[in-house]
Order: sequence, then C-alpha cells, then structure tokens
Amino acid sequence: MSYGDTEPSEFHGGEAPAASFLAPASRVTFDRRELNRILGLYGRKVAAGEWRDYAIDFLKDRAVFSVFRRASEVPVYRIEKSPKLARRQGAYSVISATGLIVRRGHELDGVLRAIDRSLSVVAS
Repeated sequence: MSYGDTEPSEFHGGEAPAASFLAPASRVTFDRRELNRILGLYGRKVAAGEWRDYAIDFLKDRAVFSVFRRASEVPVYRIEKSPKLARRQGAYSVISATGLIVRRGHELDGVLRAIDRSLSVVAS
C-alpha cells in the first residue's frame, strides 16, 4: 500500500507502517532553511494579529504552505514551491486568496518580500 491509501485508524497495536508511509520519496517538500524562513514570517504575522492558522501540503508536484486569517476560511496566501517551474519563472510563488499570483521567483526571500512589509528598508 502506498501513502494515502489507508486510514491511520487501520493500523492496529504493534503494527508499524511501511517505510514508504513514513517518508514518501515522490513528494515535494520544503527544506529546513525554507521552513525556518516561512515560519519566521508566519510568527511575525501572528504576533501582529494578521494571521491565525496555517496548513502544509506536500504533493507530488509541489509543496504548499497556506496561511489563514481564521481557521474556517480560505487561505489568505499560499506559498508554493514547484520545482518543475524552477528553470522558467522560478520555483517559488505567493498566491492570493483570489488565485492571483502576487510574486514568483527563483529565491524564496525575494518572493516572501511581497507579503512581508516589515523587512522593507527605508533610506534616509
């Protein structure tokens, strides 16, 4: 059986899930550096009262970090990593709740700057 074919409640005492269930190799994921950067932004937005909840999806073709204003709503922003687009428009993108691509690029920091206003530099 592959990842997603069984319900967690189907595993009974003492049974260990298959190795493919624990670490599916065919999924796109965020690495530690990317997650640290995204969660740093998320923490600042939560402290400011703008965001309240998040979800992470690791799919076959992309990884998605969705942020919510409230848990019962649609995501305010989706931060996506699509390695398939890395050579063309860039692997990273920020997509708004309406589906509009806010920014796309090759570097995560540059893409996140579109929604992270606290990091802008003001010249004197």
